[in-house]
Amino acid sequence: MTNLKVHAPVPADLDGDLASLRGDGARMAPHWAAPEQIASLPVSPSLIHGVRVPAKSARLLEAMPDYGN
Repeated sequence: MTNLKVHAPVPADLDGDLASLRGDGARMAPHWAAPEQIASLPVSPSLIHGVRVPAKSARLLEAMPDYGN
């Protein structure tokens, strides 16, 4: 039989404050290394075309006062 219990190294703080959030971030930071340098090349304007938005998303945004009016 498989043991499905999961043990967290630190108890979850559901109320959470800024200090616990910063601590969580500090513990996670070593797991994700940022690349030394990001090389991005310019894109020709002729390759940039309009953005396509699904109809459902467009209707959703249109219904939101911040975006639709």
